[in-house]
Amino acid sequence: MNVYDFDNTIYDGESVLDLFFFYVKKDPYLIRYIPKVFYALAKYKAGKLTVEDAIARYASFVEDYFRGIKDFRADAVEFWDKHMKNIKPFYAELRKEDDIIVTASLEFSMEEICRRLGVKRYVGSTIDEATGKVTRLCMRSRKVPAFLEAFPDAHIDNFYTDSTKNDAPLIDMADHAFLVKGNKIKQIK
Repeated sequence: MNVYDFDNTIYDGESVLDLFFFYVKKDPYLIRYIPKVFYALAKYKAGKLTVEDAIARYASFVEDYFRGIKDFRADAVEFWDKHMKNIKPFYAELRKEDDIIVTASLEFSMEEICRRLGVKRYVGSTIDEATGKVTRLCMRSRKVPAFLEAFPDAHIDNFYTDSTKNDAPLIDMADHAFLVKGNKIKQIK
C-alpha cells in the first residue's frame, strides 16, 4: 500500500498554517499570534521543535481557541472549498483505494479533504471538540505509534514525504520511499 504525508507532499503548502489564516479571517483577534505561528513553524521545519515543546508552548492557547469553535465540520467544508486547488496533480495519478495519509494536520479537517479525494483511511492530530483539548499530536516520531494503532497490520510498500528528517521513522518502515518537492518525485529508498 501507499502511505503519504500530507502537508507539502499531497498538499502544496502547510494546511495547518492555511487553516490558521482561515480562522484569522473569521477572527481578526488571532492576528497578534502570527509571529508566534511563523516562529513555531520555522523551528518545526528546522527540526528544532520537539513534540513536547510544541505541547508545552502552544497547547493551552490552541485548546482555548478550539473551545470557541461552533462547528468544526462546517468550517472544514468552507476551508476546503477555498483550498482544494492546493492538492498537487500527481496525487490523482498515483491514488489507490488502499492509500493511507499520516499527517500532523487535524483530523476534523482531514476528514473533509479525504472524503473529496476518495481516501478512506487517514490518521492525524486530534482534538476533543467539546473541551478543545489536543488528544493526539501526530508529528515526527509520534506518527509511527499513531499509524500502528490505527492500522496494526498495515505494510508500507511506498511512502511519500517532503521531509526525510521529520518522517524518518516512516521512511524506515517502508519498502520504498519517495521525496516530493513541488511536483517532482524522487525515489530515496
